[in-house]
Amino acid sequence: VQLQASGGGLVQAGGSLRLSCAASGGTFRSYNMGWFRQAPGKEREFVGGISWSGDSTYYADSVKGRFTISRDNAKKTVYLQMNSLKPEDAAVYYCAASRSGYGPNWRYDNWGQGTQVTVSS
Repeated sequence: VQLQASGGGLVQAGGSLRLSCAASGGTFRSYNMGWFRQAPGKEREFVGGISWSGDSTYYADSVKGRFTISRDNAKKTVYLQMNSLKPEDAAVYYCAASRSGYGPNWRYDNWGQGTQVTVSS
């Protein structure tokens, strides 16, 4: 499956942004999906994941209560709703697909190209 993330941009601290990740070329509903981010000079960080059915989600502690992952299998799209954004949320955000699971330690085989999120203080 091929993935393309979009929706990044510049937002003020405290604001909101919704990222989208559109899939093509595969059976999207068979994949668990994850969101990751990488800030300059830092390692890639797991943000959250969602099961193939959309029934279960998992979030990193740093975003829990502020970010929400959802998916629409009919549209082959997964979303990351980000609220109460902080300057430390600024990063390139990536979506990824896994046949195994949706937590931080599962193997993700397919990755999108990333979308930049900038948060001004």
